[in-house]
Amino acid sequence: MVFINDIEMKKTMKKVILVFAFATFIFGSTFAQTNGTDFRQKLSFGIKGGANYSNVYDTQGEQFNADAKFGLAAGAFVAVPIGKYFGIQPELLFSQRGYKGSGSLLGSDYSYTYTSNHIDVPLLIAIKPIPFLTILAGPQYSFLIKDKYTFNSAIVNTEQEQVFENDNIRKNTLSILGGLDFNFSNFVIGTRVGWDIQSNKGDGTSETPRYKNMWYQATIGFRF
Repeated sequence: MVFINDIEMKKTMKKVILVFAFATFIFGSTFAQTNGTDFRQKLSFGIKGGANYSNVYDTQGEQFNADAKFGLAAGAFVAVPIGKYFGIQPELLFSQRGYKGSGSLLGSDYSYTYTSNHIDVPLLIAIKPIPFLTILAGPQYSFLIKDKYTFNSAIVNTEQEQVFENDNIRKNTLSILGGLDFNFSNFVIGTRVGWDIQSNKGDGTSETPRYKNMWYQATIGFRF
């Protein structure tokens, strides 16, 4: 199992920056000469869908290990131009995050999965240096709808799903996002990386381990 700490998060951030830079170079070299539609000065609406690859970090003070897991990401966006090279892009998404793990207890193997379902509202600043590329960054508000915890072993299998009715788990969370959109006429390939600013603890009395979410997101969208 992988323990996500601050040092590993910094290494991950460096890898993300390198991947984004490499992707920018490849796509720029390939598509710089294309004559597709330039949406940079147009107000446009779109839908998109894809996946999150999420884990947790900042588990300071907790004996807590986790592995990354996949989840669904889908929703809509609006691109609002502010001149040719700048704009804002609010989005509304359904997004699944969480973690998974496995181990052995008293000679019996077990596995567990935790999935949290969120409504995400990113408000992103858009920088549009060329038609095919949009650089995005900004804050995100997330509302936790419900969560699901599954535990499986040779002895017992349990599944618990709940809508939160107390303040032990934080339901309203602020995050930071960054990413790139690659624009191919009406189609958009989006990449994001996000970090929670606030931990999952609400009033501090929850028995759930303290952590913050971190996730990568990849989507394919269509711009109308």
